[in-house]
Amino acid sequence: MDCQPHTWFEGETVQAGASAPLGATVSAHGVNFSVFSKSATQIELLLFDDVNAAQPARVILLDPNRHRTYHYWNVFVPGLKPGQIYAYRAHGPFAPERGWRFDGDKVLIDPYGLAVAVPQGYDRDAVGRAGDNAAVAMKSVVADPSRYDWEGDRPLRRPLAETVIYELHVRGFTRHPSSGLATEKRGTYAGLMEKIPYLKDLGVTAVELLPVFQFDPQDAPRGRANYWGYQPVSFFAPHHAYCSRQGALAALDEFRDMVKALHRAGIEVILDVVFNHTTEGGKNGPTLCYRGLGNEFYYILETDKSRYADYTGCGNTLNANQPIVRRMIQDSLRYWVTQMHVDGFRFDLASILSRDETGHPLPNPPVLWDIESDPVLAGTKLIAEAWDAAGLYQVGSFIGDTWQEWNGRFRDDVRRFLKSDSGAVPAMAARFLGSPDIYAHKEREAEQSINFVTCHDGFTLNDLVSYNGKHNEANGENNRDGANDNQSWNCGVEGPTDNREVEALRNRQVKNFFALTLLSAGTPMLSMGDEVRRTQHGNNNAYCQDSELSWFDWRFLDKHADVHRFVTELNAFRQRRDVVAHEGRLSLNQLLRKASIQWHGVKLNQPDWSEHSHALAFTLQSLAVRFLLHGIFNAYWEPLSFELPPVPEGGRLVWRRCMDTALSAPDDIVRFAAAPPVSGSVYVAQPRSVVLLALALQPAPG
Repeated sequence: MDCQPHTWFEGETVQAGASAPLGATVSAHGVNFSVFSKSATQIELLLFDDVNAAQPARVILLDPNRHRTYHYWNVFVPGLKPGQIYAYRAHGPFAPERGWRFDGDKVLIDPYGLAVAVPQGYDRDAVGRAGDNAAVAMKSVVADPSRYDWEGDRPLRRPLAETVIYELHVRGFTRHPSSGLATEKRGTYAGLMEKIPYLKDLGVTAVELLPVFQFDPQDAPRGRANYWGYQPVSFFAPHHAYCSRQGALAALDEFRDMVKALHRAGIEVILDVVFNHTTEGGKNGPTLCYRGLGNEFYYILETDKSRYADYTGCGNTLNANQPIVRRMIQDSLRYWVTQMHVDGFRFDLASILSRDETGHPLPNPPVLWDIESDPVLAGTKLIAEAWDAAGLYQVGSFIGDTWQEWNGRFRDDVRRFLKSDSGAVPAMAARFLGSPDIYAHKEREAEQSINFVTCHDGFTLNDLVSYNGKHNEANGENNRDGANDNQSWNCGVEGPTDNREVEALRNRQVKNFFALTLLSAGTPMLSMGDEVRRTQHGNNNAYCQDSELSWFDWRFLDKHADVHRFVTELNAFRQRRDVVAHEGRLSLNQLLRKASIQWHGVKLNQPDWSEHSHALAFTLQSLAVRFLLHGIFNAYWEPLSFELPPVPEGGRLVWRRCMDTALSAPDDIVRFAAAPPVSGSVYVAQPRSVVLLALALQPAPG
């Protein structure tokens, strides 16, 4: 049924407008609006005086003969300025069997809107009910991004070989009262800015922000919130609730202030982006934007077009390789690089972007090649989560030449090795060298692999060594949600304990995980709060927990100061400082690529690759023969004596112990200049420990 348009006013000054660019474009004399909708029979532009207004102050009916260019509806409205709140209504047939779901009562945001305003009475359920929803619907806001002063800022373009990524949640990072921030800044872009000294001191070089595109926090089980943000409603607007300031456009400026401040500290900004689905959900979800303008274009539909294909587990799948959607994705990425100065993107469930309009994987997906070959995006970090929720797994086979990949096999194999699984040693050796068994066929650099053992999705590192099973009861789904296979080990007791031996073992295991992640070739990624043993009390799917369960508790910084110090020193070692710095300023990644490596077991040159082995050692010799590194990974539950490579006779060379995770702080990790000498031809590695020795001239370089 074709709904009748509402009352409208055009006025003599409204002009035809231009079809490009899409969105609301500000000029000296007014604003040009353009929106795509092929099958709509009528479009209304709604202008609001206030986001909470029950009705628009002005409704402009777009004449198909005057305000339509091909499939684009466009109008120029003189006199409008940035800050104007607007939205659309789209009229047309409601025929789900043909893919059409027009509803002329629904207020729709602009797919290209640069800011989103959310009314105080926003109610996802009310928005989805029949009838006029103007009073409770999200609206778009006219913005002019050129009005911001970047003060010479540019994306940093830091080489991947020197990159250490820190995945964090903007709200969760500073929301906890222990953050020490003013109440209005907790959980905001401004709050993150105040913690930049902490990030810089920790030694990370990039923050990977969980979704900051405007999302619907109410897209969650009743009584809970969508905390992670993986339910986008806009691909251009920053999430307004992360802003500490008032005003419809405040989020744009505060986000850019944050980016500029991070860049001044030498820290890049990577966005976790969700181009695989939207918050509109399945057929019973609310009509907020895409469904109401071009449902048949924006989503992958089943053969029965009334049903949505769901490769995401979220009710719908964005039709990423459809030309209109391809352009929107590329335009979004370009906007965030050119106007918001971000340095890279991590693509959630990126394998979905390789599916065609019927859901089948493509050998050369157009949208991925669009991104890969875009000159505007050249030099931008592109990271793929190379799998989806429907079983498509592309780690090691993702398309293109510039993409990095979340290496899920690194996560799983390191977990298996450190909990002493059988047959884990050969895989551990491959992960340490940048996973050549996965990436060598493409002749990729080691940095192709994003190495991580924890992320937002799953156990925290503390919980990985404290729980054998998930404990997600707080999510209200009877512990059915979340992954069942976590490759975790509780070290003998489930959950918190006063047992000192168990606690000491957990602390050591946490350091072991950090050591293997930060010493391995590849690009390491750490997860927010792991460096202070943040806990979610065994919840491995805290997507709906906007509470202290998910927030960074800054009191842990004192409680687990030894772990924080260990990570800080390990980051310093990985970067161009300490031992590595003496090799022509090479980073550890570059050193691993260029140097020769010898594998050992407890005896030199006799690595044990058998099913029953739980230990591995290596010697790394630099090309210039300036120094040697000797590492020992003992995942066995008893101490083992490892033969050490002999030092040249008659010289002043001696092995120095830079790291031993079995020792208490501050002896667990020390700078090379202060590293104590190791005598003898054997080193006894304690149970479940990682040891790193270095050999250089005495006295140690200053």
